[in-house]
Amino acid sequence: MSGQMQAMVCPGPARALVMEQRPIPQPGPGQVQVRVLACAVCRTDLHVQDNELADIPYPVVPGHQVVGAVSARGSGVDMPLEQRVGIAWLAWACGECDYCTTGQENLCDHALFNGYQRDGGYAEFMVADADFVIPLSADLDPARTTPLLCGGLIGYRALRMAGDARRLGIYGFGSAAHMIAQVAQREGREVYAFTSPGDKAAQAFARELGAAWAGGSDEPAPEPLDGALIFAPVGALVPKALRDVRKGGRVVCGGIHMSDIPAFPYADLWGERQIRSVANLTRRDGREFMALAAAHPIDTQITRYSLAQANEALDALREGRINGTAVLDMTT
Repeated sequence: MSGQMQAMVCPGPARALVMEQRPIPQPGPGQVQVRVLACAVCRTDLHVQDNELADIPYPVVPGHQVVGAVSARGSGVDMPLEQRVGIAWLAWACGECDYCTTGQENLCDHALFNGYQRDGGYAEFMVADADFVIPLSADLDPARTTPLLCGGLIGYRALRMAGDARRLGIYGFGSAAHMIAQVAQREGREVYAFTSPGDKAAQAFARELGAAWAGGSDEPAPEPLDGALIFAPVGALVPKALRDVRKGGRVVCGGIHMSDIPAFPYADLWGERQIRSVANLTRRDGREFMALAAAHPIDTQITRYSLAQANEALDALREGRINGTAVLDMTT
């Protein structure tokens, strides 16, 4: 498909997004053109807007939690037109380095990412490498599916890194947390939700989703935790979580960006406690998690915005006014 489209573009650091008319991007060899049906808003989009990632190629179209339909194909692609697909953070990996050939393409030094090095889904159309899109059922609601493609996927990878932790602390109860809490409880785990101090709405939201306990991050865990997932980009939560987990417990940091971790006593780490980070995701993560979500549907809490309201959605996320996920819905 050719012609013009609308896109919300981040023109530079700390700048509001601007609506632009752009030519519809055309797919190259091995690529598909995708008509965007919905794109969720992520805290990483704020990091792009705030210039908190390395070498951002402004101007850039943010967005990496996309559900769309294939509208054109480049050479070498046989994916059906109108195939429903999901597009996540990882846009491309080289396939040749030691990381790629050992199942760690998420660590590829040459990897490219949607909404960062490649224009993303805050637009009516985008292009993507066909090998990196996830086929989806047309029965899925596009807007409600988008959060699964980032917060859900990162949460899934973080949960797997936490091992078999039965008592699981989740720090920062937003998009990723509200989805992975449902998965954790289905696996028989107890969820302990830590929010910003005084955020009664988020604590009530966590309880509605079945959390065994919900309180502020300034409160001690009511029970020693077996593991902890940190989704809030606050480095001070790392030593806090270490104090909350038992000996041998794991603290998994799920964000792509976090403020500096303050110094803490070695005693907080001692006892074979561990700190791990989640870096991006793999295509295997995407296939596994979307299959799990199809078999056991996850109730995603969303607030819908139009494409033109992208700045409002980003501001609401920045100010903590979103329970669940903000989604740009192009179908309304």
